[in-house]
Amino acid sequence: MKKSALLALCLLLASCAMQDVTRYQAAEPKLDLLSYFIGHTEAWGMFQKHDGEVARRFHVDITGSLQDGALMLDERFHYDDGSSAQRVWTLKRQADGRWLGRAADVKGEAIGEIAGNALHWKYTLLLPVDGSTYEMQFDDWMFLIDGSTMINRASMRKFGIEFGQVTLFFRKQT
Repeated sequence: MKKSALLALCLLLASCAMQDVTRYQAAEPKLDLLSYFIGHTEAWGMFQKHDGEVARRFHVDITGSLQDGALMLDERFHYDDGSSAQRVWTLKRQADGRWLGRAADVKGEAIGEIAGNALHWKYTLLLPVDGSTYEMQFDDWMFLIDGSTMINRASMRKFGIEFGQVTLFFRKQT
C-alpha cells in the first residue's frame, strides 16, 4: 500500500513538472518558423553542465531556405575553442500542425509543436565526445520575444538524468 501511494505521488509530481506547449497559445508575437528562419539568422549560446558551470560557448550562422515545401536550416557553429561544426535541418510542417525535423546527427526525427510564441522540440542528438558518440535526449523550448529575437533553452538528458543545458539567443538579420 505504501509503495503504491509513493509511486502514485511520484507519477503525479512528474506529470506536474511536464510543460504543455498549449499553455502559450495566447502569447504574442505568434511564432511562424518560415517567416522567422528564411534568410539569415545569427545565434549565440552556451552549454552549461548540470552544476551550472559554462563548459562551452558558441556562435551560429544560420541560413534558412524553402526547398520542396521543407524549411532547410544550414547551421554553422563556431566554438570558443576554435573548432567548428555544421548541422543541416530539414523541417516539415505536418497536417496536424506539428513539425518534424531531420538532421544527420539526430537519431530518428525531432518532433515539434508550436503554440503562440513557443516551440517545443523533443529529439535525440548523437553527440560526439572524445572519440565516442552519446545519444542525448533534448527537451528544447524556443520563445519568440519580438520579430527578430528568440530565446532557446534545452535540457540535455541521458537515462532521465540531466547532464546539462544549452541556452541560445537568436537574432533575425535583415
